[in-house]
Amino acid sequence: MLSSRNDLIQMADIYKRSLEKQTKKILICAGTGCVAGGALKIYQKFIEIMKQKGINCAISLEKEPHDESVGIKKSGCHGFCEMGPLVRIEPWGYLYIKVKPEDCHEIIDKTIVNGECIERLVYSKDGIIYKKQEEIPFYKKQTRLALEHCGHIDATSIEEYIAIGGYKAFEKALFDMDSDEIIKQIEESALRGRGGGGFPAGRKWSQVKRQQEEIKYIVCNGDEGDPGAFMDRSIMEGDPHRVLEGMMIAGIACGAQEGYIYVRAEYPLAVSRLDNAIKEARKYGILGKNILGTDFSFDIKINRGAGAFVCGEGSALTASIEGKRGMPRVKPPRTVEQGLFGKPTVLNNVETFANVPSIIIKGAQWYKSIGPEKSPGTKAFALTGNIENTGLIEVPMGTTLREVIFDIGGGMRGGTEFKAVQIGGPSGGCLTKEHLDLPLDFDSLKKAGAMIGSGGLVVMDENTCMVEVARFFMNFTQNESCGKCVPCREGTKRMLEILERIVAGEGKLEDIDMLLELADTISSTALCGLGKTAAFPVVSTIKNFRSEYETHIVDKKCPSKTCSKLKTIFIDEQLCKGCSKCSRICPVGAISGKIKEAYKINEDKCIKCGACIEACNFKAIKED
Repeated sequence: MLSSRNDLIQMADIYKRSLEKQTKKILICAGTGCVAGGALKIYQKFIEIMKQKGINCAISLEKEPHDESVGIKKSGCHGFCEMGPLVRIEPWGYLYIKVKPEDCHEIIDKTIVNGECIERLVYSKDGIIYKKQEEIPFYKKQTRLALEHCGHIDATSIEEYIAIGGYKAFEKALFDMDSDEIIKQIEESALRGRGGGGFPAGRKWSQVKRQQEEIKYIVCNGDEGDPGAFMDRSIMEGDPHRVLEGMMIAGIACGAQEGYIYVRAEYPLAVSRLDNAIKEARKYGILGKNILGTDFSFDIKINRGAGAFVCGEGSALTASIEGKRGMPRVKPPRTVEQGLFGKPTVLNNVETFANVPSIIIKGAQWYKSIGPEKSPGTKAFALTGNIENTGLIEVPMGTTLREVIFDIGGGMRGGTEFKAVQIGGPSGGCLTKEHLDLPLDFDSLKKAGAMIGSGGLVVMDENTCMVEVARFFMNFTQNESCGKCVPCREGTKRMLEILERIVAGEGKLEDIDMLLELADTISSTALCGLGKTAAFPVVSTIKNFRSEYETHIVDKKCPSKTCSKLKTIFIDEQLCKGCSKCSRICPVGAISGKIKEAYKINEDKCIKCGACIEACNFKAIKED
C-alpha cells in the first residue's frame, strides 16, 4: 500500500531497475485477434522451453532481481493484425509475424541466445526484408500516442506501467496542480473527444467543474459499436492503467470521486484486463480513499453493456448504467448538468482519456504541435476491407486518406482499383477518389459530408456495390434504433425498404429523391445522434455514386455484380459438355438437360447461389 507521493516515486524507481534487469524481452501480442490465433499457446511454449533450457526468464517484475533475465510478456495489440500472431523481440526490435508454437525453439536458440534475426519470420514485401518493427511501411508513418504502450509493455502488470512512468501524470496533477490548472492544460491542448463528435474535452470538464452539486461522476465510454471498429478495445486490453489514469486526472479536475467504465459485454478480454487493473490499483492504494495520503478519494467501477449501438449516445449510456433501458432523452439538460444518476458527469471515450496523461506530463503546446491547429493530436483507426494491410493504426490528425490507404495500408488487395472508403461507421459517410488527398480531421471531414466517428475505416474496391453498402449500414442502424422517436424508428425502416427494393431490381427512379427527402427529415427531427446521422451513408453514396442507383433501377443490373437478385446466370452452349454435374449440384433443381448435350438454366427457379459456377470444370457457366 502506497501512503505518500514518495512511496510512489520509490516504487517507480525499484521496478524501473527491475525492468532494466530484463536485458532481453519477448513480447507476445495478447490482444483479441492474436489470442484467437493461438498467442497464449505461444506464450506458454516460450516459458516451457526457457525452463527446459535453464534460461532465467521473468514473467513478472520482481522487487530485487539478482540476475539478468529474459522477460516474457503478454502485451497488447501490436496493430498489424493481418500478420498475427505477432512476437516482438527486444532489444533488437525484431517483429516476427504469423508465429506458431513450433517456431518458439528456433526463436530462443537463434534470437534470444545469439541475437540472430530469423528472416523467414519477419515481414517482407517486393523482395525487401524488414527486420525491425519500426522499419515496416505499415508502422513507419504512424505516430503512436494513445497506443504508445500497446505491444511494448506487459498489459497485465501495474508494476511495469509504473516502472515506465505510469501514474506520473496523476501524481503531478494531484500534488503540483490545482483543478483550474489541469482544466486549463486540457483546454489549451485543444484535445477533442475521440468518440466521434469532436467536442472539446477541456470545455466539457470545465462545465462539470462549475456545477454546484457535491456528487459528480467521470464516465468512460468503451461501448464502441461501429462495425469493424476496435480501437478502444485494443487500448483497454493493451494499456488499461492509462485509461484509469486519464479518468483519475479528470476526477481531480472536476471534483468527482467515482468513475464508471461502460464496456460492451462482447469485449470479455477488455473487461478482464480493466478489472485486473482496477484491483491492482486498489491494492497499492492508487484507487480508493485518501489516495497517496491526500484528501482525494476516487474509485472506478466497470459496467457491462448489452451491445446496443444507441448506448454510444451519452444519455442512453448513462441510463443503461443506472439499470434502465438504454434510450436517449430530450436535451437540455445535458450530461454535464444532469448525467449519471442525475448528477453532473464528464463523459469521454477511451481514446480521449488515454491522451490525457501525456498532455499533463508534456504540456499543451507539445500536443498542439502534432496535427492541425483546430484538430491537434493523433487519431487511432481500425483499417479494414479490401486493403493489403488491415489492422490498428494511429496517425497525426491531418494525415491524408491517400497516406493511410496506400502508404500504411499497402494499397488495394489483389491489385484492384480503389473505389471508396466508409469512414465513421453507420454514422459516417463515403469518401471517393476525389477525397484521397483530404486531411483526416474533424472539420475537413465534416465539410466533405463525413465524420471521423470512433475511427472505423472500411476500404472498398471496384467490386463493391455502393447501393448494397448503403443498404447494409441502413439495416444495421434500423436494427439498432431504440424506437423512442418516430423519425428514426419509422424513417429508417422506410429507407431500408426502399433500398431493399432497389437491390432486388424493383426500384423506381423516384425512390432516389424519396431517400433524400426521408434523409433530410430524419436528420432534422430525430432525437439523438444515432437518428440524426443514420442517413449519412445513403446520402453520401447517392451523392457520389448516383449512377449506380440508376443502373440498378433502370437497367436492372448491378455494375459490380454483387446484388444476387440482379444477376443472370447462364450456360454457354459452346463450352458445355453435357456432363450434368451442374444439374446434380443445383440445390433447387433449376438446371436441366440431356447427357452430352448443352444444359439450360431456368431463370425463374434459379436462386443465384453460384454453386453451379464453382462446380463446372469447363467454365461454361457464367454470370452477367
